This record gives sequence, C-alpha cells and structure tokens, in this order.
Amino acid sequence: MIEITIRNVQPEDFERVAEIETICFPAAEAATRESLKARIAAFPECFFIAEKEGVIIGFVNGCITNSPVIYDELFSSTQHHIPNGQNLAVFGLDVIPEYRRKGIAAQLMNHLILAAKNTGRKSVILTCKDQLVHYYESLGYVNNGLSKSTHGGSQWFDMTLTF
Repeated sequence: MIEITIRNVQPEDFERVAEIETICFPAAEAATRESLKARIAAFPECFFIAEKEGVIIGFVNGCITNSPVIYDELFSSTQHHIPNGQNLAVFGLDVIPEYRRKGIAAQLMNHLILAAKNTGRKSVILTCKDQLVHYYESLGYVNNGLSKSTHGGSQWFDMTLTF
C-alpha cells in the first residue's frame, strides 16, 4: 500500500481539487468549480485530501444530513448541510488515474468512515454506479437498491454503512 498523508481540505487546495474533479468525473456528474469552492468553505470537516510527497492525488468529500439517502439537491447547495445531523453523505471519491488500484481510495474512505464514527454519526451514505456496488460492499456498505437520484443523468444505487 502506498503511504499517503490524509488531511482536511484548505482553501488554497481549491484549484487542484477542481482539476482532479474534472479528471475523475464526466462533465455531467462533476461538481462545478462554484460548488467545490462552496463545499470547501461550508464543511471542510467532511472534506479530506490525500497527498503523496506534498502533491494532492485525491480527495473524498460530503456533507452531514438527516436524510437516509442522497437526494440531488445535496450536490448543488450547501444549505442542506446539517452540522449536527445523523448521516455523512459522500459526494465524491476522487483519485487521479496514475494512483488508482493502489489502495488510495480505500484509505480515504476509511478515514472518512472513522471521522463519521468519531463525530457520532449513525451512518455513511453514498450513491454509486452498478460497477462500483461490489467495491463499496467490500468496505461494509449495504446496497439498498436503485436510487431516486438522477444526478448527471445516470442510474445510481443507494449504499449505506450503519454504525
């Protein structure tokens, strides 16, 4: 496993975060620059950066909600963030291509899961495409079936990791 440093996002990380988002997600699904900037400002405690030798190579981000599933409005407005809510909702897990399949995503996700547990959350929720259901199940998530989310015009599955 590659050794990385995981830390909370800082405002000065914005440009690199925006660059990585465009690399990792199709345009219809990627967070906009404005949305990423708002997330960094609104909930840095739910936004973790992976660095290798001081270079940002990936990140995971989300917000806190009381909803048991992700709904599309969560992606576009930080107003839905409820700091004392029950669940941590994952918006994206991004790792640049040259560092994929090296355990970076799992390290980021495990860091986020631990943060959720340590702050008293009841679960971590996310949506993923069919080909990633097995991956998230390997991390302990349960597949709750097709999501009502139509984010980016794609079909998603609701996944939950309950503590």
